[in-house]
Amino acid sequence: MSYTLHPLKKQRLQRSELAVPGSSPSMIDKAADSDVDYIFFDLEDAVAPPDKVQARANIIQALNDIDWKAKGKTISIRINGLDTHYMYRDVVEIVEQAGQHLDTILVPKVGVPADLYTVETMVSQIETAMGFTHRIGLEALIETALGMANVEAIAAAPGRLEALHFGVADYAASNRARTVVIGGLNPDYPGDQWHFALSRMTVACRAYGLRAIDGPFGDFSDPDGYTLSAKRAATLGIEGKWAIHPSQIALANDVFSPPEAEVTRARRIIEELRKAEAQGKGAASLDGKMIDAASERMANNVISVADAIAAKG
Repeated sequence: MSYTLHPLKKQRLQRSELAVPGSSPSMIDKAADSDVDYIFFDLEDAVAPPDKVQARANIIQALNDIDWKAKGKTISIRINGLDTHYMYRDVVEIVEQAGQHLDTILVPKVGVPADLYTVETMVSQIETAMGFTHRIGLEALIETALGMANVEAIAAAPGRLEALHFGVADYAASNRARTVVIGGLNPDYPGDQWHFALSRMTVACRAYGLRAIDGPFGDFSDPDGYTLSAKRAATLGIEGKWAIHPSQIALANDVFSPPEAEVTRARRIIEELRKAEAQGKGAASLDGKMIDAASERMANNVISVADAIAAKG
């Protein structure tokens, strides 16, 4: 093990993340009573330019009027890109007027670490000026060729960064990739064409103590396709996935929740290793298979998610 270690910056339950347009108060109200873990109110792609100002106002009102913590929700906003004139007002107005109810800010199309530094500087100044007692985190969307080329440097950025998300639609556009549906598979490719990008982003996350989240699957009439996409992501180490429709929430929660048998086995691994340790042994056996310190680390990953789910329940 290297002497250089980056522990997880912030543990949050993020199996499912519902994208909610800030321009739709009715959808905001429905999201509050859903079973989703995480919500981001969108100010970017899902909101037309004429509706940007009203969307900010809707989000501010929702943050202040609804007790999101009591409903078991973690709340984020997706601001507009740094290359637009909307971004600074998104940060200033929402953080000043409702930042005490905001958990994170999702920054789209992050290409270089300096993009995060820009937002971080603004948030730090507002928090100090407003006297907030909690720290708002940042999350970065990796959805361009530039962002993926710099993903390790972005993940290593100091400060508020907690998670990276894979934005498959803009990533496909940035790479001029041929795709049949957002997040879906092209039959001309022998396998999953998003595997490399997801894996690279996940490795960067785990190297620097960040959560790794998969983005959207556009065909919400295809639950099987969504489930398979989520399962492939989970296999790589991704811990959650976006839901662009309420019907996808339960699918994500199911895929990214460890099965009861897996949790039971994880706890048994810990128990058997403690027994072995008491006998001066570094390894043990369970159900005819060797277990050791690496097994314990994997088991602890399962147990931490199970405990977070139980705490929410």
